[in-house]
Amino acid sequence: MRTVHALLLSLVVSLVMSLVMATPLFGAAHEVVPGIHLIRGGFVPGSQPDGNSVILEAPEGLIVVDTGRHVEHTQAILDWAKAANLPIKAVVNSHWHLDHIGGNAMLRDAYPGLKVYASDALAGATKGFLANYRKQLEEMIANTADAAEKKKYQGDLAIIDSAPRLAPDVVIAASGPQTIAGRTLRVGLERSSVTAGDVWLYDAESGVLIAGDLVTLPAPFLDTACPAQWKASLDTLAKTDFTLLIPGHGPPLTRKQFDVYRTAFGHLLGCAGGTTTKQACIDGWMTDVAPLVPKKDAAFTRMLMDYYVDVLKRSPADVAKLCGK
Repeated sequence: MRTVHALLLSLVVSLVMSLVMATPLFGAAHEVVPGIHLIRGGFVPGSQPDGNSVILEAPEGLIVVDTGRHVEHTQAILDWAKAANLPIKAVVNSHWHLDHIGGNAMLRDAYPGLKVYASDALAGATKGFLANYRKQLEEMIANTADAAEKKKYQGDLAIIDSAPRLAPDVVIAASGPQTIAGRTLRVGLERSSVTAGDVWLYDAESGVLIAGDLVTLPAPFLDTACPAQWKASLDTLAKTDFTLLIPGHGPPLTRKQFDVYRTAFGHLLGCAGGTTTKQACIDGWMTDVAPLVPKKDAAFTRMLMDYYVDVLKRSPADVAKLCGK
């Protein structure tokens, strides 16, 4: 099975040069609500994506949720912390995909005392999913003479090989309230959903929910996912009294916009599990998420969904494994 990163590598390198999402490549942070700041991830031309990073101000310093993949993205986090004259005291990783944990080591270097909070899923991914991806990277490095291409592959290889420095100091093993850097948050843990362990945060004071890749636009990244459990996780998020949701990829969503996404996701699973044609499933997704995806990004979205509908139709044995069975 191809990894989400290997998938995006092959798709993005070939097509994204002309179909880039309208997000800053390595943008500065902007304040979503007082005390919570967002550095948007993006699909970088000819390379791999970065996930969104969220910075929360806390009594003891800063909490960073997800650290990106590229040095430039992680540097934007460090630049904001320096400008604010506040130390980074904690990192929370929503899940183990490289575009969300790749900057952990860089932040540890800058702030040696910080603690990383995450589920225990990275350990399993390192032995399985990421081990397979590492082999693919080695093959791609050996088979290309292009120095720039080699450098990109070597970047991901270096992230995988730094796994001990990416791993959590504090393992999130269950849902519940948790005080991090002096700020009390509701921490959610979803098992066998997008990955084997997905963490989300809800800040009751602001009404902001940080969802990680439980919500992604313009498409759901399904490579490591148990679709049915992902749908159940969206239902769990819907029960949270949030007013604004920050996804793992894409812009912040209001509750009404999240409901649009959740409905679209349910329709997609139903379509892929039935006898409807693949094209009808793609068209259905495009119609459902039209209020959330700019028209100029439609071609890129269709390109992704052309792959992900097939992913949804993979063998029951593969699905069962991802669902922890």
